[in-house]
Amino acid sequence: MRLRSNLALLVTPLLISLGALALWVNYQRADKIFQDRRALDWSRNLRPQLEQHLSITFWATAFTVLIAVPLGIVLTRPRYRRFGGPVLAVATSGQAIPAFGLLVLAFAWLGRGQWTTIWALTLFTLLPVIRNTMVGLDQVDSAVIEAGRGMGLTRRHVLRQIEIPLAVPVILAGIRTALVITVGMATLAFLIGGGGLGATINAGIGLSRDLVLVTGAGLTALVALSVDWLAALIEKALRPRGL
Repeated sequence: MRLRSNLALLVTPLLISLGALALWVNYQRADKIFQDRRALDWSRNLRPQLEQHLSITFWATAFTVLIAVPLGIVLTRPRYRRFGGPVLAVATSGQAIPAFGLLVLAFAWLGRGQWTTIWALTLFTLLPVIRNTMVGLDQVDSAVIEAGRGMGLTRRHVLRQIEIPLAVPVILAGIRTALVITVGMATLAFLIGGGGLGATINAGIGLSRDLVLVTGAGLTALVALSVDWLAALIEKALRPRGL
């Protein structure tokens, strides 16, 4: 299992490099018209859109983690466990609404802009992180917890030193899922003035130019692969030894 995980960490950068090379070769060999060159201009369009896409992904994921992980921890405590169902129902409603509809609702409430997209995607990705946090903590063996209590640890110390470290792999899996979802959904940010690589994809559709469409979609896929690979590295670094 560990060998397979390490192999994936080595293969993914190679796939990303090959994908980037394929996009570059496709662009160089394609018969380009003025609209292609304008839409795919690196300094004017692609680089700003890439920066916007990464900014949306970073901030939406950061807010999701800051909200969902502490909330998931609180909802596993005996005093607050009864609120778990209603909170998960609210988080589920975020994913039950189509991403486009959620962006429209956010637009109607907060107006145009990148931050509107960020808050909408934060709500959209709360569920996997909350649920994985709760599942990760709930699956910690009660005998291990009781052993910690028997050694004189307080409930807070048991949470910090035993429960959270053992739940880290499951929590990180939820964060990684939210991260990849955010990258994909950020392609819709352009609809409400949030920018992102979706603008290039939309331009390709509007102009009926396959080169523009393929380049925009390919860059989005490369961003998703790169972000997932970085998340895998972080997950490997934070995973407690022996798990």
